[in-house]
Amino acid sequence: MPFAFAADDTEVLGGKISGNMTFASDYVFRGESETMDGDVPVVQGTLGWANDDGWYTGVFASNIKFADPNLEIVTAPYIGKAGEFGDSGITYDVMVFSYLYPGASYSNYTELWIKVGKQFGRANLQLEVTPTVEDWFGVDGWQGVNYAVHPSYQFDSGWKVSGSVGYQDLDGEGAEGWGHWNLGVSKAYAGINFDVRYHGSTVDSDHKVYGTQTEIFDDRLVVGISKSF
Repeated sequence: MPFAFAADDTEVLGGKISGNMTFASDYVFRGESETMDGDVPVVQGTLGWANDDGWYTGVFASNIKFADPNLEIVTAPYIGKAGEFGDSGITYDVMVFSYLYPGASYSNYTELWIKVGKQFGRANLQLEVTPTVEDWFGVDGWQGVNYAVHPSYQFDSGWKVSGSVGYQDLDGEGAEGWGHWNLGVSKAYAGINFDVRYHGSTVDSDHKVYGTQTEIFDDRLVVGISKSF
């Protein structure tokens, strides 16, 4: 999800407005299909504001599908600050991101996303630590931290290879974490970005939390197209 935006020349409150629309065959979040094993395609949108000092805010929204019929949409307001540590070339991005579920507020929760990164020629490496601020997915006493590494490489031809390897730690009575990863290629053509990505996880039938519904963690290929404006 793009959190800091490149926008046009229109200024609002000292910053610029932009957004993104995505159509995809599934919505996979840390190895988990958010659409009951790819049962429905997704339409996602992000509308945000950012200024030259690195401050940004906005909202992300997507359709979803879970066993709970009240979980049909997620809306996620966020606010953050991105920048660079002096002239080191090391970037940072710190963001508060809330997951809100209309009609299922008992599942609402918030995370603090913390990222640092470095560009190495055409290669980029991002390190992420994302703890929960409230009970994870609204489950009483459950707390989580996602640890992840996000490498990418941009070719002269415009093709980009990117991926992620991470672990969603989860603590609490009956809780258990899991590993997740993805690898994909993307390319922009005529102002539209095309992305093909393969996702996987370590969840199996012995998992304490998801052992009865491991199909939503099956390895899967996701195809998506997006456009920024």
